[in-house]
Amino acid sequence: MGHGAAFDLIHNSPGVEQVTVADADLKKAEAVAEAVGTSRIDAHHVDAANHSDIARLMAGHDSAISCVNYWYNESLSRAAIETSTNFCDLGGNNYVVDAQLALDDEAKAAGINIIPDCGLAPGMVSILAMHGAARFERLDEIHIRVGGLPQRPEPPLDYQLVFSVEGLINEYVEVARVIRNGEITEVPSMTELESLEFEGFPPLEAFQTSGGTSTLPDTFLGKIKELDYKTIRYAGHCEKFRAMIDLGLCSSEPLSEPPASAGGQFVAMDGSQITPRNVFAKLLQKHLPADGPDYVLVRLEFVGVGCRGPHVSKGETESSTSNDSGLKRLRYDIVDKQDPETGLSAMMRTTAFPASIIAQMMARGDVLARGATPQEKAIDPEKFVAELARRNIRITES
Repeated sequence: MGHGAAFDLIHNSPGVEQVTVADADLKKAEAVAEAVGTSRIDAHHVDAANHSDIARLMAGHDSAISCVNYWYNESLSRAAIETSTNFCDLGGNNYVVDAQLALDDEAKAAGINIIPDCGLAPGMVSILAMHGAARFERLDEIHIRVGGLPQRPEPPLDYQLVFSVEGLINEYVEVARVIRNGEITEVPSMTELESLEFEGFPPLEAFQTSGGTSTLPDTFLGKIKELDYKTIRYAGHCEKFRAMIDLGLCSSEPLSEPPASAGGQFVAMDGSQITPRNVFAKLLQKHLPADGPDYVLVRLEFVGVGCRGPHVSKGETESSTSNDSGLKRLRYDIVDKQDPETGLSAMMRTTAFPASIIAQMMARGDVLARGATPQEKAIDPEKFVAELARRNIRITES
């Protein structure tokens, strides 16, 4: 994802003068800089856990994008405040996002933006939710479905790793926040399985997962009756993965050696305790395919009254809806696939490009307010959708 963001900043963004890409493994940072292929990008070594080094690196930059695991994002946000650097990230955890948004006063005082969850989902879909919602005189429901799928699925899971394995496990095991009957509630992940269809694709399924709604339930509370998010996979994936969760393979409890009464525990060579989740993550990384040609599927469905066409401003009406008081359903679909010309995966394009767009909007001051703010409140949806279209990420409406 860092590679995708750097590519977009250099090749799709004429206003960007200089980019720094940094990693705990300098060779990886140098490989990204070389792949992007320009003198306007520098590679540096930095450990995301080293606060002073991070702050020193951020200083002098207009914006920073975090493409590391979610548990670093609060400390990175604090470094951004110290150095007056606009900051966004790819998110992945509701509790970390809450901690970041609690930094609102400090971010305002520093004159910057802190915008969490700026990838695909959460991220792009949150802004698209606002874009579609603005089309209705009265909105009742928003249903969001998103998935990254391999073009050539392989058993047993018909899935390939396209982002952090820790992020994948997290969204499968933590609770999902939704709006039901006008109230925010939590439902277990890997539940409420449904079938869905995209033209030209084999049977698909979608199920509840954590994090996809991010701050949308709070933003839309009191305004709509229903809001939910589900992850799309090839049919059969949910049942197989859920069985492994039920067997305890995603547990963070340390493994105890028999006999348990002896109090012994399995310990790694570095002295750390071994948990099923750590072992399972390693096995997924070892055995699942990664970085093959992929698709990203996005669907948002809106239900409400008085739906306007894409080129009709608020207060106007269209002949097809002007005298219709009944419910209307609006659907946004995006089908993206790996770009054969650049080699960038669909997941890189739809996750890293949105973060890059938001980083640039922050740097230019094209946001609605300073502070630590959810992206759906800070980003102009029309400008954002125009930037997606310029990168050939296009919405099909029905």
